[in-house]
Amino acid sequence: SPSREASAVPVAVEEACRRALRHRLRRPDPARVVTVTLIVVLHVLRILILRERGGRMAMAVKADVAMGMRLGVRSTRVRGASAGCLARNRLGGGNGISSRSKQRSSRSKFCAERYASAESAPGDLSSSPYSDLDSELGSVSENQCPRLLLRTSFAFVTAGQVMMKILRGKIHVRNVLDQLANVGPKSVSVCLLTSCFVGMVFTIQFTREFARLGLTKAVGGVLSLAMSRELVPVITAVIMAGRVGSAYAAELGTMQVSEQIDSLRMLNTDPVDYLVTPRVIACSLALPLLSVLCLAMGMAASVLLADVIYNVSPNVILDSAAKAMQKSDLFALILKSFSFGAIISGVSCAWGMTTNGGAKGVGESTTSAVVISLVAIFIADFFLSFALFQGPSSDSIKACMV
Repeated sequence: SPSREASAVPVAVEEACRRALRHRLRRPDPARVVTVTLIVVLHVLRILILRERGGRMAMAVKADVAMGMRLGVRSTRVRGASAGCLARNRLGGGNGISSRSKQRSSRSKFCAERYASAESAPGDLSSSPYSDLDSELGSVSENQCPRLLLRTSFAFVTAGQVMMKILRGKIHVRNVLDQLANVGPKSVSVCLLTSCFVGMVFTIQFTREFARLGLTKAVGGVLSLAMSRELVPVITAVIMAGRVGSAYAAELGTMQVSEQIDSLRMLNTDPVDYLVTPRVIACSLALPLLSVLCLAMGMAASVLLADVIYNVSPNVILDSAAKAMQKSDLFALILKSFSFGAIISGVSCAWGMTTNGGAKGVGESTTSAVVISLVAIFIADFFLSFALFQGPSSDSIKACMV
């Protein structure tokens, strides 16, 4: 009846209002919030990088004009800009036409087009047509936005993108295998040689002092614990930072300077998906395997040296090491190595992709990437050791002396 329908309308409206209110009060999805936040931060960083490049381009054009004026070219600003670019090309040397000279010649044409309509005197640079470009693009100075902070933020954003792509399964298997072949087999010899001598050095220190105290049975346990918990993962990570991290930073830095990464974007290819993710996966997987091999090599060198020089039986050292080491020590070794590999590859790739300034910028980015990677490794080692070995002490040393 009409009366029942009229009474049912307010009830339906009230129920709809309740549903809408419940939907508004519902807690947002954490994954969606994190994704949106990362996207916003990435866009802000891209805007800052573009502003910085635009400011540096305007400064380079002004330098070209000033150089042309110093050479005594008295005419319009077209000649000034062209003479400045020509002088830079001559000072660069070389008979062949490089990509850098091509960029300079294209910039001279760009200068000619911009300065063709200039009405001011050749020596007056205050009323340059690029004043509006400076005001629009701006220049991110080192005081306003430190480069280290910008690169660190870019590294965190890149790490988030890599994690999201790995979770979604967007992995280039062929690139990962190529990077694994570059990181793993080519680094085995250096890592094994270093771990061999490190194990022998610590054997000299431990065996000599423990023999004076009559604690020869504890030598193997102390060596195995020291090498598995701290020495092997840290030393292997330092070697990989110097070899692989510098190669990643130099390679991606060269690609960034030569605009190859921009070409990938023009081809609708994500550089993080194609370049960064395979390197992070390869380095994170190869470093734990190398650490296990280095641990075996270091213990073998220790056993050999103790038997030859200090007359300590290999059975004593191996039995002591087997009693002292636990599964948690091997887990700590693998976890630390995995974390260090991710840090090395992430920092190196981020520093390489934020390179500018030509060959000098590539060298500075490579050096800075290695230094920052080493500092980050030691900081992460402290926090991981504090988290893993802060609980109640085990009886590992007592067990190896029985």
